[in-house]
Amino acid sequence: MTNPLLQNNMLPAFSEILPEYVEPALNQVLEQAKLTVNDLMLNIKQPTWETLVLPMEELDASIDRVWSPVSHLNSVMNSDELRVAYNACLPKLSQFGTELGQNEDLYKAYKTLADSSAYTNLDVAQKKVIDNALRDFRLSGVELSQADRDQFKRISQSLTELTAKFEENLMDATHAWKKHVTDEKLLDGLPESTKEMAAQFAKREQLDGWLFTLDFPSYMPVMSYADNRDFREEMYTAFATKASDQGPNAGKWDNTEIMADILKLRHELAQLIGFDNHAERSLVTKMAQSPQQVLDFLNDLATRSKSIAEKEFVELKAFAKEIADMEDLEAWDVTYFSEKLRQQRYSISQEVLKPYFPENKVVMGLFSVVNKLYGLDIKERHDVDVWHKDVRFFDIFDANGELRGQFYLDLYARNHKRGGAWMDECLVRRQTANGIQTPVAFLTCNFSEPVGDKPALFTHD
Repeated sequence: MTNPLLQNNMLPAFSEILPEYVEPALNQVLEQAKLTVNDLMLNIKQPTWETLVLPMEELDASIDRVWSPVSHLNSVMNSDELRVAYNACLPKLSQFGTELGQNEDLYKAYKTLADSSAYTNLDVAQKKVIDNALRDFRLSGVELSQADRDQFKRISQSLTELTAKFEENLMDATHAWKKHVTDEKLLDGLPESTKEMAAQFAKREQLDGWLFTLDFPSYMPVMSYADNRDFREEMYTAFATKASDQGPNAGKWDNTEIMADILKLRHELAQLIGFDNHAERSLVTKMAQSPQQVLDFLNDLATRSKSIAEKEFVELKAFAKEIADMEDLEAWDVTYFSEKLRQQRYSISQEVLKPYFPENKVVMGLFSVVNKLYGLDIKERHDVDVWHKDVRFFDIFDANGELRGQFYLDLYARNHKRGGAWMDECLVRRQTANGIQTPVAFLTCNFSEPVGDKPALFTHD
């Protein structure tokens, strides 16, 4: 069978991507990329946008076309087999990226272009691409001695592997902890929708009663509504101690040493290329001008917020004392009594509002706002290969009916999916030999899934 990662499809064939295809596909595109760079450096006479930058963008795109769907699947449909394939590729990607960033001939070609008259005729965006490339060469250690370059490579590879292990431990620790409940009394205070979802989780694992996990849609309602304080404490402790040397799975997926190693290596890498610390190196590609500017902003924010937060916490403690005769609030009590206080003051709760925010109305309402603000029409397609039955795909059209972008929408939390919410690139918008490539994004969330035949319900916030 042809490797689906090497087919020149407009969109990834997710249902055909198997772990055994990953490493061979990456090996092939990396080898071709090396040959392309060597050929480019041998034959280029006068670097221009067309003879240097566009071929390098095409090279990057060929690697991204293989790695982007693999990296995404590792986050949203993780498995032992995919994880092995993914981790086998990380050192190769790290080595290739560092060697490319330390390629002196390529660096000189970009410098020649930046110093040429052709550069002055480029538009702002093109100049920015070249300036960023030169910056990234320096951040990759191109100006270091050979010994320091080798050290840079070793540190970069170690950081890549440590970061991947950190994420694996966090995912494994999150999905390993489960609370199976058979006594309904323990669920006092929980909304019906939460209990129905927990019953659905239990049924899926062929269990009686209810099943709770550390995924946010399961965790947060317990913190907000569960009357049983011990239940809240148990959930909070498990959530707050994930992947650490504390809590119910202490030491099993412990990230303590990994975090220390990452911090140490980041510091070493930053100093190797002339920065005092990792914060300085990190800000080179960001808007803030210095670590001190960031600290000043945060300290100012804390100064402005602290007195208000302290006042609100005193009020919350008084409220907890009044209704529950509780002297000291623990971390697992704060969200619970905050919700009770909101209900008393405003006669409203997020749970009461949820029926007004079913998934389809929220999503379509969002698209309607986008249309009013920007004149864009967002239309769903059902003929696109996706990685899970709940994933949806949309086209974005401008007022003239021209396709301007596309995106995958993966809304619900599930096993083997990383927590949180994020956007990532599937395909970037760029100039190709055939015209402008349509950009495609991954939009990933971890909302509560539908329960039974009911639609998924969102909270107002």
